[in-house]
Amino acid sequence: MNTLINVYNSLFSTVSHMASGAVPLLARLTFAAVLLHYFIASGLTKLGDGFFGFLSPSVGAYAQIFPKAMEAVTYDISQLTVFHWAVVTGGTIAEFALPALIVLGLLTRLAALGMIGFVVVQSLTDLFGHGGIEHAGTLGAWFDKASDSLILDQRTLWVFLLATLVFKGGGWLSLDRLLTRNQPASAA
Repeated sequence: MNTLINVYNSLFSTVSHMASGAVPLLARLTFAAVLLHYFIASGLTKLGDGFFGFLSPSVGAYAQIFPKAMEAVTYDISQLTVFHWAVVTGGTIAEFALPALIVLGLLTRLAALGMIGFVVVQSLTDLFGHGGIEHAGTLGAWFDKASDSLILDQRTLWVFLLATLVFKGGGWLSLDRLLTRNQPASAA
């Protein structure tokens, strides 16, 4: 029995060592395959006209991020404050920059942490700003037989994927690793 346990431990010790760099790489590839196009497409709906369209977001951007405020001013963005502009502009830039950083594996931990914050704010906006909280199917529930609710089920998986990157970094094939490969190990 001890021999079997030793073989098991030896085998999975090797697998565990290999996974330390592969898991974050696979998490980044999964992010690229499943979520990158979602965020890019969403960001494109927020751009205003011209090359610097990210600095003058579309009316739709304000309606997506501040739905109740936009309704209150009858969709006239000139009645909103610089705070609204800063949040919408920052959110639009983040929707492009953070996913790009994750896919490249550059500042991966920080970008993934930023994306977690982004997903939380996005979810709260969907629930309370757009009225999703009033529809049980949108919010969903954990530990039920349905695994396709938009908020609790899907976004929990998104956050778990991103948390993997926060804890593990960018993995083997990342710009983070390339930039730090010749750095001396820190003294403990």
